[in-house]
Amino acid sequence: MTAKPKLSMYWAASCGGCEIALVNINEKILDVDAAFDFMFCPCLLDTKYKDIEALPDGDILITLFNGAIRTTENEHMAKLLRKKSKLLIAFGSCASEGCIPGLANLSTKKDVFKTCYLDNPSIDNPSGITPQTETNVPEGKITIPAFYDSVKTLAQTVDVDYFIPGCPPEPHQIWAVVETVLNILKSGAPLPPKGTVLGGGKSSVCEECERKKEDKKITGFRRTYEFIPNREQCLLEQGVVCMGIATRDGCGALCPKVNMPCTGCYGPPEGVLDQGAKMVAALGSIIDIGDLKGMKEDDIDKKIDEIISTIPDFAGTFYKYSLPGSIMKGRVS
Repeated sequence: MTAKPKLSMYWAASCGGCEIALVNINEKILDVDAAFDFMFCPCLLDTKYKDIEALPDGDILITLFNGAIRTTENEHMAKLLRKKSKLLIAFGSCASEGCIPGLANLSTKKDVFKTCYLDNPSIDNPSGITPQTETNVPEGKITIPAFYDSVKTLAQTVDVDYFIPGCPPEPHQIWAVVETVLNILKSGAPLPPKGTVLGGGKSSVCEECERKKEDKKITGFRRTYEFIPNREQCLLEQGVVCMGIATRDGCGALCPKVNMPCTGCYGPPEGVLDQGAKMVAALGSIIDIGDLKGMKEDDIDKKIDEIISTIPDFAGTFYKYSLPGSIMKGRVS
């Protein structure tokens, strides 16, 4: 009997939603089990690190690696699974672009620890203790992974074969990727080019959004708790910062369908290097400050500032999912 190809999944710096998304392919998980030996997933299986270390190099056909690189353990597992896997796939926004954990790159490690362990209303820590990589106790030495100064993407750490976007990826896209691999295994067809984004389109969310789109002239921005958006009109035209214009399609425009703006979790469209810069450029072309006739330069600047100030959080809005993988990377000294 021929052994089934091995499939693994690892959880680094992320929330765990990617594991849930995998299970959300519902009954098709049985097809995955029939086609693969699903042999490593710390969230679901009791396989140990030593079991992976004992495998021959390249013995795992596919590893779905979700989560960004925040600690020495994350990096160690990224390098180990790269060595043991024929195909290493950055699964979801955290692995692909850094995602929410990556917004911490706007703060120093010292500031992160201060917020989490010292200056926090839910913490009682009069001794000011923060995590240490080594602690001596009567039973011996306890070690924990070191916390890096900044968050990195998987591709900034090891060589990555493919990327699956989303926070988390949509179940139908996950199954489309699995089905593609299964068909390749059966037919012997060539794999997609290395670096391909799987489970996503090449255009923008706007292309699959069914809302009516007209000339965009925005005089100010609003948040969805301040009013009830029209369910048929483009959200951006209503003054809601919808990232659809700067985000890869493939999700089915799910958020606009439920009257919420796209927040950008599928990353930049094909050919766009920096998602935040793309969005800023788009907004710059549609902000309307009125008739410029007779306005002084200072008045124009003031009017622009007034409109821009209605966006509450520039980094959290434009780089919510992509800061570590962006041009700026967001690192501070």
